[in-house]
Amino acid sequence: MNPELDIAALSMTDILRLQDRLSQELVRRFEVPAAVCFTDIAGSTSYFARFGDGAGRQLQLLHIQQLERVLAAHGGRLVDTAGDGAVSFFPSATAAAVAMCALQDALSEQNLSRGRDHQLVLRIGIHWGRLLTDGQQFAGDLLNLCARIAASADPGQIRLSHECFREIDSLYRLRCRLLGDVELKGAARPLSLLAMDWLDRERVPAAVLVRETGERIDLPLQDIVSFGRMDIIEGMSANDVVLSLPDGLATRQISRWHFELRRSAGAYRLRSVTNHPTVVDGTMVARGEEVPVRPGSVVALSGVITLEFLGTAQGEGTRADVTMIRG
Repeated sequence: MNPELDIAALSMTDILRLQDRLSQELVRRFEVPAAVCFTDIAGSTSYFARFGDGAGRQLQLLHIQQLERVLAAHGGRLVDTAGDGAVSFFPSATAAAVAMCALQDALSEQNLSRGRDHQLVLRIGIHWGRLLTDGQQFAGDLLNLCARIAASADPGQIRLSHECFREIDSLYRLRCRLLGDVELKGAARPLSLLAMDWLDRERVPAAVLVRETGERIDLPLQDIVSFGRMDIIEGMSANDVVLSLPDGLATRQISRWHFELRRSAGAYRLRSVTNHPTVVDGTMVARGEEVPVRPGSVVALSGVITLEFLGTAQGEGTRADVTMIRG
């Protein structure tokens, strides 16, 4: 291309031809297939409001520090950070999936030393496609769409596009369940998405069944999950799982805060926080004591309510068949 080209002297036809040529050259030289991940801190706005800028910045720093460690271990690269979010790049979709599962595991270990109100919980989106990069700069709609996928996720959840699902290894496909068409903010049309379970469901319950009422409650994807009868305190949620019975007097036998599930080393331990009776798989648990809880565990509280822990959450019967989606 002539460096002395006088743009002002070009006709409209010349400019259109030049534009087309430049676009082709841009794609030929700089477009590559890639997996893009967007990680975003859930609940950060309210966290900043409650605890101030200093604590909020520390939460953001912990996010980036843990992400960078995972990227270094799995061949990823940090592309950009903006506020509570971060964009990372992987040449392989499977590497991206493995890394994001590892990131969630790493955060669980970090959260062991943090109080319930100070847990770091991420929303994660993964997308596969083609983007433009010269090794330093990254551009393309892939990045924006991935951010929208992450924004649609529940706290603690990993969501991915069908394009990404088709590229990952079968082991990780088996962890995915279909979510159907999801409306994404700013997107022209709904996008079909999947959720990838990063927990070992042979060890970690996904839901709890209240035997007295038949109510089934999905457990939030948090490292500390609190159970008790109190729902609201000072305008904020008091417990993650609120327990109640049709009989109001029986409900009052449940403590306002009865116990916590605390995740460590890929499993839950139940910690009693009350003097009221708590029986786990036939064993009484005193206040402050911890015992393991797994799918199939049965927990009786104050002799009035019985909880059975289940290995799958609502809707998780719709697993993504490894052969159902073709390229």
